[in-house]
Amino acid sequence: MRKSINIFLGCLVTSIGVILLKHANIVTGGTAGLSLSVAYLFNLPFAVIFFLVNIPFYIFSVFRMGWKFTLNTVVSVSILTLLTGMDQWLPHFSLPIWIGAMLGGLIIGIGVTILFMNGASLGGANILALYLQKRFQFNPGKINFLFDAIVVLSSIYVVGLLRGLFSILSIAVTAQVISYYKNDIANRNKAAERKETFSIHPAKSHAAVPR
Repeated sequence: MRKSINIFLGCLVTSIGVILLKHANIVTGGTAGLSLSVAYLFNLPFAVIFFLVNIPFYIFSVFRMGWKFTLNTVVSVSILTLLTGMDQWLPHFSLPIWIGAMLGGLIIGIGVTILFMNGASLGGANILALYLQKRFQFNPGKINFLFDAIVVLSSIYVVGLLRGLFSILSIAVTAQVISYYKNDIANRNKAAERKETFSIHPAKSHAAVPR
């Protein structure tokens, strides 16, 4: 129950950051950034695009990260989709571009970190970042930044050069937050794996204890 609450909290925090970026007319990285760019370009609902774009990454997640992580990710993406969709009922407002970039990036970084610590992600590069950390001990913040920067650079023609540069600033802030907590993320996930292994094979774990 506690993990479910934390996952919802992570989605809620992230949705606030995404909404701030949207109202500052800048994008973020990953599938969220790609979805925002498509939403700007074709005037389509962000929530629907975000959900559809993540489908191919679920397939990778099932084979590389397991069903439990994938299910948590699907639930997280679905929750974030619903929460960001509520933006249409909020009063119209706009933010200075630099405030949106800094504050939005910071809030998204906190939200994604909460999800990472609870065995979930928001699909896309998030899945790859956690997989590479688990498999090769790569810094998930740097992996996220690399792929997010590619997405942002490809979206400059949609948002313009200035907003593209502030979008890169935003994802740099997000990456810095995730990198700051990279050891906590790794330790929490390893602890969860050990707990799950013990619950599946209690007799084997007990037998390993010398008498």
